[in-house]
Amino acid sequence: MKKLKERWDISSNWQMLAIFLVFAVTGSTSARLAGPLVELLGLYRESSHWLLYWTLRILIIFPIYQVLLVGFGWLFGQFNFFWAFEKKMLYRMGLGKLLR
Repeated sequence: MKKLKERWDISSNWQMLAIFLVFAVTGSTSARLAGPLVELLGLYRESSHWLLYWTLRILIIFPIYQVLLVGFGWLFGQFNFFWAFEKKMLYRMGLGKLLR
């Protein structure tokens, strides 16, 4: 835990707990929201080809996750950490132009 605190430049155990909670809640929520959105597009798990269904579902999860990560980070009082995390991730993926 000490190494993570140093790497993430955080000072308290509360911040660590809040960050872990944000990651957990964001992942669960984005996965949960992706199902209805795929169905809204007319693709159903039972009647669609599995590759098409899961590919589209994963592609839908990605932008939902990015938005929710910053939103839940703000709700948990960790906006600055997650905004910096988000920018770093987008730049590494070559999507830094979206931030300009």
